[in-house]
Amino acid sequence: MMMKKGNLLIKNAAELVTCSGFEAKKGKAMSDLHMIFDGAVVVEEGMIKAVGKTEEILGQYPEENYEVIDASGKAVLPGFVDSHTHFLFGGYRAEEFSWRLRGDSYMEIMERGGGILSSVKATKAATREELFTSAMKRLDSMLSFGVTTVEGKSGYGLDYATEIKQLEVMKEVNAAHPIDVVSTFLGAHAVPKEYKGKEDDLIDFFIEKVMPEVAERRLAEFCDIFCEKNVFSIEQSRRLLTKAKEMGFKIKLHADEIVSLGGAELAAELGAISADHLLQASDKGIEDMAKTGVIATLLPGTAFSLKEKFARGRYMIDQNCAVALATDLNPGSCFTESIPLIFALATLYMGITTEEAITALTINGAAAVDKADKVGSIDVGKQGDLILLEFPSYKYIPYHIGVSTVEKVIKDGIVVFHKI
Repeated sequence: MMMKKGNLLIKNAAELVTCSGFEAKKGKAMSDLHMIFDGAVVVEEGMIKAVGKTEEILGQYPEENYEVIDASGKAVLPGFVDSHTHFLFGGYRAEEFSWRLRGDSYMEIMERGGGILSSVKATKAATREELFTSAMKRLDSMLSFGVTTVEGKSGYGLDYATEIKQLEVMKEVNAAHPIDVVSTFLGAHAVPKEYKGKEDDLIDFFIEKVMPEVAERRLAEFCDIFCEKNVFSIEQSRRLLTKAKEMGFKIKLHADEIVSLGGAELAAELGAISADHLLQASDKGIEDMAKTGVIATLLPGTAFSLKEKFARGRYMIDQNCAVALATDLNPGSCFTESIPLIFALATLYMGITTEEAITALTINGAAAVDKADKVGSIDVGKQGDLILLEFPSYKYIPYHIGVSTVEKVIKDGIVVFHKI
């Protein structure tokens, strides 16, 4: 179904946090939020038409032509972009979480049939209707936190039928929900038992049997791989992602999460849009990413959930990287869609400033899904995706620890969420 497009005028914003830009911001530039005090925004047919001081905007755009929101005492920001999630899955893994609390490692749990393979079994068993319904509920929750664009991965099939099923349902969800969904093919997410020791054959299977259909039917924009020790090697990752690029996919990869394997360097070598996780990324890998413009997508919720050290966000920004933040919502290692939690972890434990965190979840998140020309900032010509806070400043986001400060969410100029 086609979502409606709105004609909207927001006036008197205490802070209009535009995050202005059409590409990722690196290093020191991440601190510049391009603020307008007493700001106003005009949205026509879903697209941003004008941005400026309230007095200037009201002199050019008569209020009677628009739905009007008086944002006095409120901060207005771009809608958040959650650029790394696995939101479409079957089943849950609450027991696994208790195993981790008693000290079992992520890899130990995987080896006993838990982890990703547990979600694969549940997702294979789930009907399309069950996957659709649960995904819509998760997106409703994300929307309440101010997310207006989200990336969603397959990867809980590891076969032909279920990978295609996940991506088809994701396409249906994208059409039915206000949030824009950017789909990623992650068939190479884990190694099923029948392919243990035959990982090259599994890569061949994806390249020859699954990816051509995904590409032909445009079921995914991106291709991703879990490049990690005991999962897929650097060479296997290079082979799959090189073929993916030839098929027209944009590429990203799970890199250097558990072991410093060289995933960051590979991302730079291949011209990936982003490399994600990066807890163990080397100095050289970070330097290579900064030089080549690969977005460093950091997932502090996962490190927190796994009780691992956080990625070196402060160091990456100081090395002139473009850093994005995302939730990594998934049923195992990080079962949360909480944007306030991500802000809290980034600012309190990663040395990232509030301004840098805002950039990381707006324009840099948009760049991490190759949508910085369409969303992620309040700029003329972009989609009218905006959030109003309950408070007069963006600084309340991490300050109100773990609690959402989002009062209204606007998608394409239509109010799609209002906190009661």
